[in-house]
Amino acid sequence: MILENLIKPIILSEGITEPLLLKYDNFYAKQLTRSDLDADLEGVNSSIEIIQKTRGGSWPSEQLTRDADLLDLAWHEREFNDGNSFAYAIYTNEDEYLGCFYLYGMGLRTPLSEVTIDFEVDASWWVTTEAFKEGYYEKVYLALLQWLSDEFKFKRIKYSNKELPI
Repeated sequence: MILENLIKPIILSEGITEPLLLKYDNFYAKQLTRSDLDADLEGVNSSIEIIQKTRGGSWPSEQLTRDADLLDLAWHEREFNDGNSFAYAIYTNEDEYLGCFYLYGMGLRTPLSEVTIDFEVDASWWVTTEAFKEGYYEKVYLALLQWLSDEFKFKRIKYSNKELPI
């Protein structure tokens, strides 16, 4: 079966709409939008090494410019509103920026293949270097394990980070 360059969209179960808020332990996540620009730009640019180590992939390859990050956030916002992918900004309960997580259809981040075709969603995340040192990389993973199953009702989730905490 040839699946190269194909994308399997995220399909939510009947009666399920994408949750707008995740609350877990001492942090929360909300839809990533252009309003997160300053925090996101600082978070990414100060954490490229840890993002590449844990999340993997080709992004980010270098420091982001303000304009490039604004375009990226606008794209994530549009994709979320269209229901094609879902990106969330993560903050402590004191509104300190921690990072982001992303939900993509199979084939966008992880190639679609006979091995991956049965997954419903591709989940990945990153946290800032400081948040990583404070244990948030693991906490976000534990939150996603519970939230994606309970709120989205996904049964087959591909966690595509290069380094899984558990």
